[in-house]
Amino acid sequence: MSDLPITLSNVSYRVGETSILRDVNLVVRTGGPTFVVGPNGSGKSTFLRLAMGLIEPTTGTIDWAGSRDPAPRRRAMVFQQPVMLRRSVMGNLLYALEQAGVEKSLRHRHCEELLQKVGLSDLADRPARRLSGGERQKLAFARALARSPEVLILDEPTASLDPSATFALERLIAQAASEGIKILMASHDLGQVRRLAGDVVFLHRGQILESAPVQDFLAQPRTAQASAFLRGDLIMED
Repeated sequence: MSDLPITLSNVSYRVGETSILRDVNLVVRTGGPTFVVGPNGSGKSTFLRLAMGLIEPTTGTIDWAGSRDPAPRRRAMVFQQPVMLRRSVMGNLLYALEQAGVEKSLRHRHCEELLQKVGLSDLADRPARRLSGGERQKLAFARALARSPEVLILDEPTASLDPSATFALERLIAQAASEGIKILMASHDLGQVRRLAGDVVFLHRGQILESAPVQDFLAQPRTAQASAFLRGDLIMED
């Protein structure tokens, strides 16, 4: 079973009279990480939620490997502020494995493997809600990996982290990408885009203005809005 490619065709999303996304057309394929960038309010989080199937477009269509069923088959999402269950670190991860349909006899072994992978083995018995911000994101990442995803959607997961925690999470993202997991990630950090992205989607006022390989986007943006964004100029979203 596959969720790729994810195809958005003439997708718009409105809340009341406010347009969040307008006439979005994009195909997310296998390959290196795809980064979604743009000013605050450009629609990045909404775009990711649509791609995940958490919300439905107001107009247009989205399909996952040809299916219009939004139920995730092999995709998972990590939010900027993940919610921790009132359980231990291990308890959170065991619950994720249960929800992923992993056989009960295998869950503890998989749990230990995932905790080691994200560097939380020593914190397995700690209440998840007592973790630091970086540790929470590692646990959220491990919970997402529990689904054995083909597509991992990340909504600015390092936005509130310090440099050390950001570095640790970037290593996990790069490792996941090297293992063949398709990363679809929103980020406000151009340094992070340079370090991790394979291609870039630039959103402005709810529209895709550019979609290009990362080096082309950074070196030769095609629009004035992208050029201003790369210079660090303020771009007002009406």
